[in-house]
Amino acid sequence: MRLRRGDQDIAALEVAATARARTRGLLGRDDIDGALWLEPARSVHTVGMRFAIDVAHLDRHGRILRLTTMPPGRVGRIVWRARTVVEAGEGAFGRWGLAVGDRLEIGVAGVPAASSGGAGGERP
Repeated sequence: MRLRRGDQDIAALEVAATARARTRGLLGRDDIDGALWLEPARSVHTVGMRFAIDVAHLDRHGRILRLTTMPPGRVGRIVWRARTVVEAGEGAFGRWGLAVGDRLEIGVAGVPAASSGGAGGERP
């Protein structure tokens, strides 16, 4: 899977599709190559984590509502309008040029964005 902004391929993407995967998140890792998509999610924590992370809260259309960086050992604030949280290693969002208002989506490697059928499109 790939993280996309429009037709721009941004990074490798892991999707935490189950409650167990969302609960585990990035715990027990030393880093992440790319990003982790957690849905549904309105908040995250870094308690027990080994590294700082960038956090993006997305609305139901995949638009970034809030960007923050969280050091280990913190509990993040709940963003009530969020449906999804994307996590990446500290500094990744800056390197990728992400900003509040950008629309992110899940893409499939090697498939053009218009035909990927990934999440991040219009959702109920």
